[in-house]
Amino acid sequence: MEWMIIVLIMMSLLGSMMWVMPTKKQKYQASLRLKAKALGFQIQLEKMKPPRAQGEMEPDERNMTAYRVLREGLSREQKNSFNTWQVFRVESIANIGLNAGWCWAQGERTLSEPQLDKLNALLEELPKGVFSLESTPAYVGVHWDEAGNSDKGEVIMESLYQQLKEFSEGNF
Repeated sequence: MEWMIIVLIMMSLLGSMMWVMPTKKQKYQASLRLKAKALGFQIQLEKMKPPRAQGEMEPDERNMTAYRVLREGLSREQKNSFNTWQVFRVESIANIGLNAGWCWAQGERTLSEPQLDKLNALLEELPKGVFSLESTPAYVGVHWDEAGNSDKGEVIMESLYQQLKEFSEGNF
């Protein structure tokens, strides 16, 4: 009987320790985020409410990780006249000028044709795990699901950094 109590206490302690330990996915995300910060990303966890998709009554709220590249070199005048915009990977009616499967949350009809062409080229290159793309005077960023294993996720993240860094050099 005494042994049974000791075994139960030990199992309880082991169970508590296992409950506190990070999962494989959490370890992967922590490693990926550390590497992203070292690369130059600003990372933030956010609760997002995308535009309402066609046929939906209410949009789904999602917890997403924002990966952002800071803009550099904009003058005060450029910042004041900047067109802030955000697009989502959602089928909606607010999709003027965008590739199929993307819609505007903010900034519809504010970009010129050359700017829309550059934006659509970037949207075609983004991995499927990217849920939104946004541009403000302070940064260019994506909301990404961080899908992939450690090798694939790092390659996607590095590719995203290069794409966003090039895109951030434009004035839109």
